[in-house]
Amino acid sequence: MKRVLLLALLTLVVSTPIFAQARYDLLIRGGHVIDPKNGIDATSDVAVKDGKIAAVEKSIDPALATQVVDAKGLYVTPGLVDIHVHLYTGTGLKTLTGDQSVYPDNFSFRACTTTMADAGSSGWRNFEDFKQRVIDRFKTRVYAFVNIVGDGMNGKNEQDVSSMDSKAAAAIAKKHSQTVVGFKTAHYSGPDWSAVDRVLEAGRIANLPVMVDYGIVVPERPHEEFYLKKMRAGDIYTHMWRKFDPTIDEKGKVRPYLFEAKKRGVIFDVGHGAGSFIWRYAVPSMQQGFIPDSISTDLHTGSMNAGMKDIVNVMSKMINLNMPLQEVILKSTWNPAKYIHREQHGHLTVGAAADLSVFRLEQGKFGFVDSDKFVRQGDKRLTCEMSVLGGNVMWDLNGLSSDPWDKK
Repeated sequence: MKRVLLLALLTLVVSTPIFAQARYDLLIRGGHVIDPKNGIDATSDVAVKDGKIAAVEKSIDPALATQVVDAKGLYVTPGLVDIHVHLYTGTGLKTLTGDQSVYPDNFSFRACTTTMADAGSSGWRNFEDFKQRVIDRFKTRVYAFVNIVGDGMNGKNEQDVSSMDSKAAAAIAKKHSQTVVGFKTAHYSGPDWSAVDRVLEAGRIANLPVMVDYGIVVPERPHEEFYLKKMRAGDIYTHMWRKFDPTIDEKGKVRPYLFEAKKRGVIFDVGHGAGSFIWRYAVPSMQQGFIPDSISTDLHTGSMNAGMKDIVNVMSKMINLNMPLQEVILKSTWNPAKYIHREQHGHLTVGAAADLSVFRLEQGKFGFVDSDKFVRQGDKRLTCEMSVLGGNVMWDLNGLSSDPWDKK
């Protein structure tokens, strides 16, 4: 009997460390954690178990984790949430409902992005094709704004008022409520308010926000009326610094009605794109306090190979416009998650999905190109070191999560 008890005791003592080691699947140690939702801005450890955030503490014993990443000198944040991308590719068309869009996993994780929202590439008529062709096939968390035009961003059809169906768009949103986060209108050049009015009507029916790319500026549709009489609190104006808009007056001042629109609750989104980030608008706007609420890319084949590049590059531009890093992270994570009513993302709350980004902030001399190919110099640049989606490492630039090849 004594021998049996002794063996049992020895088994317990030997096995305790083994059980302890399995408490966490992944531990990211020693990084500077910035989690704006939870007010964290300090050196901390982040532990992951079963795809969820398990702990965020000053110090966590590495012996408790199966995999340990040393993030000393780096920044650890929630996974980025990009609410303006174009992903409806593979159709064979040569438009944003085709070749100009990109597959999400090809460009998300390498840019520290774990959640994306397609901005109206598909409409109420072809959304289900987009869903089965792209959304359901990739690992990136993908949501969508449904275009008020039935066929989405398919060239000339975006001017077809007869295809702007509020009820049909709302019906698709209700049917796919787990995926659809709002409605989009873009590129409209007509002299009337048809596109804006119909997308807003869809938003009212489905109780969802809308995202607006204003299209061609015409005198029959005054910008001031759009912001102060059309847009609702919670609606999103994207491309806030595009050169086509009368953002800056002849004296170099931001027009007062834009500040009024902000007070009304209109959300201003960067939406960089290939033609919508102009230094001569961005610099005076930031200096005068007209600041974006969310940072997004307008990712497509034209923007990723031009001045935009990726969301990390856009964030770097904002840092060099004197936006504090903590605010840049807020406007790339928690803010956009709130604006699309997906509050389960964009933070490191214990129990939330373990979507994380790890950044290096470099000091040096860097050039940042706008949509008109003008360059502005900066001395700081973010680099995406690692992306984690649901506890799984999806991108690891320098092998932080890997063992040395010659480890014994």
